[in-house]
Amino acid sequence: MRADLLTKSSRFLRQRKYAEAIRMLEPNVLLYRDSFKYHYILAMACLYSGDFGGAFAYFKRAREIKQRDPSVLLGFAVLYMRRRETDRALDMYLETLDINPNNKTAKKALKIIRKHSGTDYLSDWIDAGKFSSLYPPLPKVRTNPARIIVSFICASAVFVLAYAALTGLNVTPLSENALFKRAFKATSGRNGWMATSLDQEERDSPVETGGSYRYILTRSQVLKMYEDARKLFTTYNDEKAKIFLNRIIESNASEAIRTKASLLISYMDVPGFDSLKDRISYRDVMEDPFLYRDCYVIWRGMATNLVVERNSTSFDFLVGYDTRTKLEGLVPIAFNFSVGVNPEKPLEILGKIVPSQDGGAILLEGTAIHQIGILER
Repeated sequence: MRADLLTKSSRFLRQRKYAEAIRMLEPNVLLYRDSFKYHYILAMACLYSGDFGGAFAYFKRAREIKQRDPSVLLGFAVLYMRRRETDRALDMYLETLDINPNNKTAKKALKIIRKHSGTDYLSDWIDAGKFSSLYPPLPKVRTNPARIIVSFICASAVFVLAYAALTGLNVTPLSENALFKRAFKATSGRNGWMATSLDQEERDSPVETGGSYRYILTRSQVLKMYEDARKLFTTYNDEKAKIFLNRIIESNASEAIRTKASLLISYMDVPGFDSLKDRISYRDVMEDPFLYRDCYVIWRGMATNLVVERNSTSFDFLVGYDTRTKLEGLVPIAFNFSVGVNPEKPLEILGKIVPSQDGGAILLEGTAIHQIGILER
């Protein structure tokens, strides 16, 4: 349902049916509160329809989810241009080029600003609506490659059956469902899947004897956990997969399988607020932090002991204290970039778990932060 709504609204944008896209999306704002794509599509629909206040609000939420997305920066920049806040627009274009040095829209905008800033020409250019040429790109409408293959196979099957009918050739056709399954199987691979498969020698000797290990597993447990993790990997349930793989890495599994487990983790993606599938609680992590090493979590709470520097931000995160009624725990968190945080307001953190050496505590490597707005509503 979610994919259909976002796909349909993206098509409306490309058909210039901006009002239809807005009417379709806005009633679902709470359902899609963590979806970057949802807020970007809605912001673009507002931008093209002339609702610049709405565009600004939805671009703002999109940036809270993905802090340095070039398309969102371009959206902010063009809105600042319209307000004649060229200094702020300039900052956005420079940040865009810092992320993507070849961005043509940002380069074009910089030429215009540098050449005409402070002149009547720039103001007339904006009043004439020419700044729409600097709008960020419309969201792409994704096409399922498996469906394309299925259509091709089905069309081919129709041709073969027609030919068979004319020539008397005996052909037993596959059902469309069987054709789709074969096509999907051929296109459902994920980078790293083949590289992390176990060979026969690794399957024959999956455990080591002797030594000291955090977890002791049987042969069948090692093999089952590893294959379960690979299945979860194919469905992008990376955090659940990591729990199996971390247990293997800290166990008496053979060195070859532990190496493959670490390799599989290295192929996993860094999620966003809108793409993290598996939600892990603070309580679960503290029961056995080593199982959750490098897992990404989204937790709510409050910030205290805030330290903001030029290229970093750190604070103690009061997990679960966003309602100021219950404190689950205190976790140090550090971001490798500077970010504004209001310690008086609740916030939501996306971060990676790093256990201490003895496993008695954890810290978070911050990835993204969301504060106020929908959280308070």
